[in-house]
Amino acid sequence: MLNGIRKVGAAAALACALFVASCAPASEDATAPKTQFTIGWSIYAGWMPWPYAEQAGIVKKWGDKYGIEIDIVQVNDYVESVNQYTAGQLDGVTVANMDALTIPAAGGKDTTALIIGDYSNGNDGVLLKGTDNLAGIAGQQVNLVELSVSHYLLARALESADLAMTDVRTINTADADIAGAFTSPDVTAAVAWNPQLLTMKQEAGAHEVFSSADIPGEILDLLVVDTATLEANPNLGKALVGIWYETIALMQQDDEAGEAARAAMAQLAGTTPEMFEAQVATTHLYVEPAQAVAAATDPALIETMTRVRDFSFSQGLFGQGASSAEAVGMAFPGGKTLGDGNSITLRFDDSFMQMAADGEL
Repeated sequence: MLNGIRKVGAAAALACALFVASCAPASEDATAPKTQFTIGWSIYAGWMPWPYAEQAGIVKKWGDKYGIEIDIVQVNDYVESVNQYTAGQLDGVTVANMDALTIPAAGGKDTTALIIGDYSNGNDGVLLKGTDNLAGIAGQQVNLVELSVSHYLLARALESADLAMTDVRTINTADADIAGAFTSPDVTAAVAWNPQLLTMKQEAGAHEVFSSADIPGEILDLLVVDTATLEANPNLGKALVGIWYETIALMQQDDEAGEAARAAMAQLAGTTPEMFEAQVATTHLYVEPAQAVAAATDPALIETMTRVRDFSFSQGLFGQGASSAEAVGMAFPGGKTLGDGNSITLRFDDSFMQMAADGEL
């Protein structure tokens, strides 16, 4: 089955990332031009175009166009992939917006969100047994991966029902264990992501009472790169964006070529075409670069990242040295900023996606 390892244990990830960064050998100068780059990915429906692009020769095609070599490397554990990026062992990585903020950016690594690929549009959900009313969650124990996007989704669900985090008790449950735990009669509330969510929905008496489809655009999946590396090597940005949109266009084709591409992605993910299609159906892909540019320049992105950073700070994910939610600075298109403008470490850059939209790659 397609592993649900996209969004796991952000607090532990931050601690681990800082440890890795402190112990890793010094990486090469990120400000120097170079011709070889490594991009890390982990299994998730919205990120499967990357390994397929390498398999299909699309990565080589765009690398050759710009005179560079790009290695698309699978990291079996999502957290480890982000840790490796934070430690300078990868030039870029696939990551969710919350984890981009709480791991590399909060750890001081200047990071650029080069591509906004998709948002979860039902891949994450809150389940209750015996009731289809979200208000029924009050007073319950909720199994989830604490300090992950599931925790954020729970906070947003409670907010929508005029409830607070103090109205429930969370039980930290690994993503590998949560589907099994939900089969127990004692577990009556849970938050999970696909593919576990699909399995858990089949449990007798289970009702999905809130999902990421209720907060469209808030759980984003990105490709981020080291800012200094991108500035020194703009051809990397051009090639990556070219690779992405060519592959996404192929994936969308309603013909044999498109079907074959999706089937290959499913195989790379270790799942069936049917399971892969089901997860893609609840993933809102920004198929056209202009759509991604619109998402990057929409004021709603700043509102989303404000919610994400406020939640992250409230859970201690910015580290002990952070005195407020303003501690980690973020930059957005149009010169807009959020947080400490003198310490910007997460940048949403629409310029390369705009080149794709304008046909300038």
